[in-house]
Amino acid sequence: MTDRPRDLDQQVVLVAGASSGMGRATAIAAANAGATVVIAARNRAALDEVAANLQETAAKVLAIPTDMTSPDAVTALIDAAQRECGRIDAVVNTVGTNIPRRALDELTPASWSGVIATNLTAAFHLTRTIVPVFRAQGGGLLIHVSSSAARKPDQSGVAYQATKAGLVGLAHGSMEEERHHGLRTTVIFPGLTDTPMVEKRPTPTPPDVLRHALQAEDIAAACLFVIRLPSRAHVPELLLYPSRL
Repeated sequence: MTDRPRDLDQQVVLVAGASSGMGRATAIAAANAGATVVIAARNRAALDEVAANLQETAAKVLAIPTDMTSPDAVTALIDAAQRECGRIDAVVNTVGTNIPRRALDELTPASWSGVIATNLTAAFHLTRTIVPVFRAQGGGLLIHVSSSAARKPDQSGVAYQATKAGLVGLAHGSMEEERHHGLRTTVIFPGLTDTPMVEKRPTPTPPDVLRHALQAEDIAAACLFVIRLPSRAHVPELLLYPSRL
């Protein structure tokens, strides 16, 4: 059992992309704080492993294998979460991918579309589906995990950068339309983080660089900071960079 304050025991937190990396760390952090945790990802086996780890700390755990690029699957996810948990207070979207052949002269229409579908269209499906829920219950928080690449172009590839920048417009535009219904959106921009995503880089990250990178738990802590704030407070954006890179 954790000795951290269990101050989210009245909250239902849904984490999309919870099977690994930042999503897994965020689900664990929310569970340690006593939240009811709904976890979703495509990889059923990995999701079940995360759910088993959460059983001792979360108020309740609901694992729902979901292809976030499918609007019907996202609708089924939200419906099941509502049915089983009664409400959804916060949604953390950590769904994301990148590809090794990411340079502009290597991208194809198919590879471009694949990155768009996972990194941006999935976020649209999630937003479109959760907004009516938040309207009905008088508010809710939607956190999108973007990337520092959306702020400062790097070698992560134009498809990745375009999608991560697109999350910003999706988040801020959604709140502008729905703030009177209580929707709050936050975009978190992590810098280099040691997660499985790094393994998809065409050139391996040197170990002496990676050892100074953020850890997935750092992004999880940022998400919980935002979730813990009262509904009167709004964090539009949060930049989180490694201190030594």
